[in-house]
Amino acid sequence: MAAYDFTAPRLFVEADLAEGRVLPLERAQANYLLTVLRRAEGEPVLLFNGRDGEWRAEIVPQGRKSADLRVVAQTRPQPAPADLHYLFAPLKSGRIDYMAQKAVEMGAGRLQPVFTRFTQGERIKLDRLQANAIEAAEQCGILSVPEIGEPARLPACLDALEANRLLVFCDEDASVTDPVAALRGAADPASPPPLAVLVGPEGGFHAEERALIAARPNTVALSLGPRILRADTAAVAVLALVQAVLGDAR
Repeated sequence: MAAYDFTAPRLFVEADLAEGRVLPLERAQANYLLTVLRRAEGEPVLLFNGRDGEWRAEIVPQGRKSADLRVVAQTRPQPAPADLHYLFAPLKSGRIDYMAQKAVEMGAGRLQPVFTRFTQGERIKLDRLQANAIEAAEQCGILSVPEIGEPARLPACLDALEANRLLVFCDEDASVTDPVAALRGAADPASPPPLAVLVGPEGGFHAEERALIAARPNTVALSLGPRILRADTAAVAVLALVQAVLGDAR
């Protein structure tokens, strides 16, 4: 029997979850289940709120366009949230949507917008970032929705990191030829520290910013290979690398 139900739709809800609870669906959620997916009375829906684990619920129609969900039983307990911070310079809207979704899929537990010297724009819609994080969690079976940090300048973001958190700095000018060896040299894979990953804007980092990052203890600079990657592509590449060497994919 499969360990995960890929057939039932998953929804994020704010309400507490417990056996026997009846939750009214929001209009958009009811439309998605009843009209888009054409789900009928009694069919299962998986629910999570980031606190109470995952629960199986059943559809209880309340007319043609509305429905409630009756919570039946827990399917998975709540795990500890992912302790991986993803720090990024804001991108254009379509690409930041992709980046946020992929970062969540790859196990980021916090999304932190960082303003740098060459950041293309300083307007970021946090509600849209949150919506993308929730959508990725819904689609990929993730039970903890990442925190969304308030945008801040690079120095403030660096100061906010705990001293014991290893910062993986994606630097296209780094001389590292073996990023796997660099990560293994920066921390013990058998007992890795909490992690943070920093990816900059399309224009890279200013020399003063590189110096500031390099001066932070517990930091490792990595090059992601001979090709220059777009920032949203770099998110997937570096998170896959970090998770494979020091994260939850080892």
